[in-house]
Amino acid sequence: MYKKIAREIKKYNIIVIARHIGPDPDALGSSIGLKELILNNYPKKQVYVVGTSASRFRYLGNIDKLPDINYKKALLIVTDTPDLKRIDGVESNKFSKVIKIDHHPFVEKYADIELIDDKASSASQLIIELAKVNNYKVNKEIASKLYLGVVADTNRFLYDYTSYKTLELAAWLIKKTNLNFTSLYDKLYTKLLKEIIFSGYISLNMQVTDNGLAYIKLNDDILKQYGVDPATAGNLIENYNNIDKVKVVAFCSEDKTNDYIKCSIRSKGIIINEIANHYNGGGHAYASGARPKTFEEVDSMLEELDNICKNITLEDTNVE
Repeated sequence: MYKKIAREIKKYNIIVIARHIGPDPDALGSSIGLKELILNNYPKKQVYVVGTSASRFRYLGNIDKLPDINYKKALLIVTDTPDLKRIDGVESNKFSKVIKIDHHPFVEKYADIELIDDKASSASQLIIELAKVNNYKVNKEIASKLYLGVVADTNRFLYDYTSYKTLELAAWLIKKTNLNFTSLYDKLYTKLLKEIIFSGYISLNMQVTDNGLAYIKLNDDILKQYGVDPATAGNLIENYNNIDKVKVVAFCSEDKTNDYIKCSIRSKGIIINEIANHYNGGGHAYASGARPKTFEEVDSMLEELDNICKNITLEDTNVE
């Protein structure tokens, strides 16, 4: 499959790379890293990364403004996105060919070529493997973006979908480019002072049910009071996923610009992506997102999450 993707990349002179809405470091690292990887090996190609920019992760690189291109002669590559509705910035049906490179559980087929490995830690891991299998030239700039994508989605290799292949490919990338990987952590883990203050509000106001669901609902007035955006709570959620007696954590922030409630959900061994799918979302079994339109829908989602917490103990998930 990696050779097949490489042949398509070689064939097209115009390549557009997209990823999911509400990008995280893996979505950005895999898409921007792939753009730089292609240009490093085919400098005459026109390659563009599209989608809404994320100021929080600006250090991963810039998003392009897509010029007027001939879509019928262009290739679209979508990273880190399992379903059509979550692609940000382009309409896939305009392109000559579409390639999906994704590590989420399968949701739907929307590409001509689909590389899906839900055992992989991240989309960035798959791009590293693409580079290794095809013996692409890789430099430190490319390596830093892909490495950060892997590190962010594995929380520094802590999560259980970190495999020997994850570590093997990360080591290959470091050795190949002599990457000073420890210097990259400051960018990824530096917290703004306002985020720390905001996390204090979350800690004081988060609700925990008798069944082990921890949640908070944040309206636009609260976000403005603390000077944060709707993505901030989701960026902080990992700090709350190891609390005693808590099985599932859900942070829901009003996003007036996009007219939905942005929800980040994490669990200790309880499958949550099926519920997230009901509310305009999805993701991994234990780490998902949702975008209900109203707080009434949020309440319905929280009720479903609370019910699965009620029916499953931490012992059932092998998490103490």
